[in-house]
Amino acid sequence: MKPSLEAGLLAVVLLAAAIPAPTARAASSDASFPSTYRPVPSAPVLVRGATVLTGDGQRLEQADVLMRDGRIAAVGRDLDAGDAVVVDGAGKWVTPGLIDVHSHLGVYPAPGVTAHADGNEMTAPVTAQVWAEHGVWPQDPGFATALAGGVTTMMVLPGSANLIGGRGVVLKNVPATTVQAMKFPDAPHGLKMACGENPKRVYGGRGQAPMTRMGNIAGYRAAFIEAQKYREAWDRHLAAREEGNRRRGKSADAGKDEAPQRDLRLETLAGALRGDITVHIHCYRADEMAQMIDLADEFGFRIAAFHHGVEAYKLADTLAERGICGALWADWWGFKMEALDGIQENIALVDRPANGCAIVHSDSPEGIQRLNQEAAKVMARGEAAGLSLPPERAIRWLTQNAARALGIADQTGTLTPGKMADLVLWSGNPFSVYAKAEKVWVDGALLYDRDDPARQPVGDFMLGQEVSP
Repeated sequence: MKPSLEAGLLAVVLLAAAIPAPTARAASSDASFPSTYRPVPSAPVLVRGATVLTGDGQRLEQADVLMRDGRIAAVGRDLDAGDAVVVDGAGKWVTPGLIDVHSHLGVYPAPGVTAHADGNEMTAPVTAQVWAEHGVWPQDPGFATALAGGVTTMMVLPGSANLIGGRGVVLKNVPATTVQAMKFPDAPHGLKMACGENPKRVYGGRGQAPMTRMGNIAGYRAAFIEAQKYREAWDRHLAAREEGNRRRGKSADAGKDEAPQRDLRLETLAGALRGDITVHIHCYRADEMAQMIDLADEFGFRIAAFHHGVEAYKLADTLAERGICGALWADWWGFKMEALDGIQENIALVDRPANGCAIVHSDSPEGIQRLNQEAAKVMARGEAAGLSLPPERAIRWLTQNAARALGIADQTGTLTPGKMADLVLWSGNPFSVYAKAEKVWVDGALLYDRDDPARQPVGDFMLGQEVSP
């Protein structure tokens, strides 16, 4: 059948609000390319009588979830519906919207042609100056299929060809014409770094540095030494300007100290050193993860998560102690030398310590559609190894822990009153292969309904295409 044109109205609503005025801030790009995201207006909704996984370790039976003004208003039993639209949740399950911390949707969109390859700026080993959002194509059909799998938020990252590949961007999974209209409000950027084989293969194959893992580490250190100097120069300038303003009472000649030359590459690295930009590192081997932790200690930055890490289980206690998340696959391994020592219990073992932060990620336009099933694989292997992994624990790998790694846990990831009403109604236990996301709300607005074609967003690229019902 032909897709309904009503779906396109969702994108129009998102673009209705004006772009907020940027605020000036020296040596910062916070005001550049600001988010214009606005939630779709929605009526209050009460999902009644479902099994609710709150995302923070709780499981509530025959419980209700009330959404109002785009936020979670209440979670509990026998809630007063008031003026809310009531959705029958009997026999169904409710979870927070799923979050994928490692996606390339939009920068490697479908159809997968060379003209669409915008994820790797393979012109230098360190390209911290590039931003993934400047390559995101909002019409990528993958966004809609991810929404149908319950994914409401994702971080789109540059690829892993470079030592430092640039900034990733956190997006709300909503239909839009521009990437700014998808940008998660106030979410920090994420710096993408990569260990091991990829950078040395890309540049060593050209006879350039880095050609070895030695060259990799030397390249990181050289970049952050530059960034330290850049940060110190700006800190001195800003301190002097502030002191001058204080002494002169903000007179006409205040703030005339000459600012350092702005450098986009070093600006990003300085942001990571300050903690304004989260750091995400593609790294497979345990020994290399340990070296990257030493690198972070040398330069004083914090690692939010190691991505892919098939050997993360060897460092599970260390990761927990350092507050570093492991964003991992359920069972991908063996496709190159650094991925040979993977085990299917990896995520379960990273989750085992008291402060363990395990995350199931996709790195795939197909895998993002079934993150719940990938998590189910982990549950099965972990329980076979003697670990207790009930649904209320496992859901955190897709919600709370993912939000923590992205620096947005205060806004989403759990069904906590006051947080964004990002919510999925599943046909059954979401960790069953038979479960389907029936309805998906983003900020309280029903953006996907499996039973209503008008609530199944279709981008301009797909309009007019023949699709199966």
